[in-house]
Amino acid sequence: MFDSKQIFSIQSEKDFQHVALEVFRYQAQENEVYKNFLKFLNIDYKTINHTDDIPFLPIQFFKKYEIVSGNRAIEKVFTSSGTTGMTTSQHLVTDLALYHYSLEKCFEQFYGPLNDYTIFALLPSYLERTGSSLIDMVEYWIDKSGSDKSGFYLYNHDELYNNLIEHEKTGKKAILIGVSFALLDFVENYKMNLQHTIVMETGGMKGRKKEITREELHQILKDGFGTNEIHSEYGMTELLSQGYSRGDLTFKSPNWMRIIIRETEDPFNHVSQGKAGGVNVIDLANYNSISFIATDDLGKKIAQNQFEILGRFDHSDVRGCNLMIME
Repeated sequence: MFDSKQIFSIQSEKDFQHVALEVFRYQAQENEVYKNFLKFLNIDYKTINHTDDIPFLPIQFFKKYEIVSGNRAIEKVFTSSGTTGMTTSQHLVTDLALYHYSLEKCFEQFYGPLNDYTIFALLPSYLERTGSSLIDMVEYWIDKSGSDKSGFYLYNHDELYNNLIEHEKTGKKAILIGVSFALLDFVENYKMNLQHTIVMETGGMKGRKKEITREELHQILKDGFGTNEIHSEYGMTELLSQGYSRGDLTFKSPNWMRIIIRETEDPFNHVSQGKAGGVNVIDLANYNSISFIATDDLGKKIAQNQFEILGRFDHSDVRGCNLMIME
């Protein structure tokens, strides 16, 4: 029997291919929506022997269907944000512990142990609704940090400013994770010189401010926080894994996640490395839902586990996940 923890022991491309095909075969049989999708495409899952040949389920299916593999009971439902009347995505999570294990292992791969950090979170638009996977993630970070200084801040910027200043004096590591518009609001009124705190934006302008490029956003935030770099997180409601950028505007994915770029006019053809196209994601942590998703993002692959996000398809909803529309 396949043990889902194998997902997090992947160390090589050979390992990835083996585990990804195991997950694909499981989902092709145990996920009714995906099974019907493959049947519609007239594809026999037994003939698939490489991830290059795996069909990716359009992300819009999360708005219309219950995407579940297996028969475990649903433990939590993550939902995307949206304006009134907009159909939102639902990610039915049947193993919340697997999500938490995934996000912790992902964090450790890029930043080290969570208990090395104090977590400051400025995520007002997410806190003000229910069902946010980002809030669940940061709550887990805060809990695992073990620091009594870790916590969420809504609009109490004075308190956040004072606590950041006090924490800087300790010389200990911290992360300030914030939605883009809230970080911009903060630096309009406060100037800092952070030496021990990583500033990480999760995107999310959502009509709150004039849309700007990520380069412009990062420059404003670097000037305001007095840092040399701004980090970014790439994740969304439909994924249980995250990619991280450590300031160079390119993201890196964990060992169990892959980005494949497809042609914009022909979703079943992949483009070569370095060329722009639609973003397909393999997220093996989505073992209990669907691991092969054709997103509405535009991007390009830089290396095996490195990619850029360039924007969205014009036809897609502007959802409250983790990135801005790029100009």
